[in-house]
Amino acid sequence: MKTIVLAANNPVNVQATLSGFQKMFPEEAFRVETVSVPSGVRDQPFSDEETLQGALNRARNAARLVPAADYWAGIEGGVEETGGEMAAFAWVVVLTPRLAGQGRTGAFFLPRKVADLIRQGKELGEADDMVFDRSNSKQDVGAVGLLTGNVVDRMRLYEQAVILALVPFKNPELYPASEEQKEA
Repeated sequence: MKTIVLAANNPVNVQATLSGFQKMFPEEAFRVETVSVPSGVRDQPFSDEETLQGALNRARNAARLVPAADYWAGIEGGVEETGGEMAAFAWVVVLTPRLAGQGRTGAFFLPRKVADLIRQGKELGEADDMVFDRSNSKQDVGAVGLLTGNVVDRMRLYEQAVILALVPFKNPELYPASEEQKEA
């Protein structure tokens, strides 16, 4: 059984990670171990670049904390202002000693009430809970589930990004080891 160390304790992130790995490698058995590590970015990242950096930092910090694993994964959700509106999305980074993979979710625009609360310093999950009168929605269907009536929930959105981050691992002959991974 292969071990994935996930730098998140959110059960939705755990399920998305496990499901993505199982879909990409159905012949393998996986277990997910969670760790809490810093992202090195703001609690609510405000750009695509900052969000990706947070996911990468989480994966690297997980590898430092638990070096005896097969994979290390970091997930970071973020927002970005685009044309006067605020889009939400997430990045997933998966690392091994040899390879690195990155995948991004689709993006969707937030309602003005939610975006305004984020601009005032709230995190997306907290803003969703306030606007939709929910509790801890980020550990459930997330903003995307609330806005789509669960046609797409947070787990499905993140699962796809996990799958995309695993492309180099599914096709290692096409993705040479990065210098950073060679040094790790």
